[in-house]
Amino acid sequence: MTTTPETTYQAPPERSGFGAALCDGWVVAQRNLIKIKRVPEVLVFVLISPIMFVLLFAFVFEGAIGGSGDVNYREFLIGGIFAQTVVFGATFTGAGLAEDMQKGIIDRFRSLPMSRAAVLVGRTTSDVVYNVLSLVIMSLTGLLIGWRVREGVVDTLAGFALLLLFAYAISWVMAYIGLLVPSVEVINNASFIVIMPLTFVSNAFVPTESFDGVLRQFVLWNPVSTLTQACRELFGNYDSRLPVPDAWSMQPPAAYTLLWVVLILVVFVPLSVRQYARSAGR
Repeated sequence: MTTTPETTYQAPPERSGFGAALCDGWVVAQRNLIKIKRVPEVLVFVLISPIMFVLLFAFVFEGAIGGSGDVNYREFLIGGIFAQTVVFGATFTGAGLAEDMQKGIIDRFRSLPMSRAAVLVGRTTSDVVYNVLSLVIMSLTGLLIGWRVREGVVDTLAGFALLLLFAYAISWVMAYIGLLVPSVEVINNASFIVIMPLTFVSNAFVPTESFDGVLRQFVLWNPVSTLTQACRELFGNYDSRLPVPDAWSMQPPAAYTLLWVVLILVVFVPLSVRQYARSAGR
């Protein structure tokens, strides 16, 4: 009587390298985007939220927090709403990764010969699409309530590109948090702890002059503030009657914001990839 030797399963070797991460990441991104067709309700709520923010602050809070009546608050507002919405949109990255961890989808990815960075690259890339759709809807809503772009096409596109770059960087922060706290409920609460101070303690809704002391310094060096300021300048929405902050971060704000984008990516991309490998057991 002969016995068949028992074989053990070995996962195929993962692909490595920058090109493999991009190629495999695009496949994962397509998988995430297909969910839009299968669960259209998610997209509906993603698009309704920015509309509500624009209308709420433009019509309900304009008189209370609009500052000087001489300033067109609706044009002042849109840059801040853009910045707030794309930062909030980055939470989908963390929630999506936490959901995949809970459902065991990450374990399935582990059995494939793919780059270990592909899941993170795909997740963050697909969320850029959500932010693009949000910006389109907010722009149309803003135009309906009186917002106007007063600069050229190049500056306008640069403003939108800066918003998407910053949102992409923040999505890597959310990816790291999502891997640390693999629960959709917890990641939603944890992300607000990070995002709420950044967005509301900023110049997104009121001028910088509204803050004093230490709070004012935080606002001046807050990257969400410089992102907002840069968008207002690129869209031609910064009112000349408002004093330009003299902090280095605001001279010019786009350069300081790009520095934050680079810093966040340099720190959190390797951290997220390492945490993913640790969470996946590799």
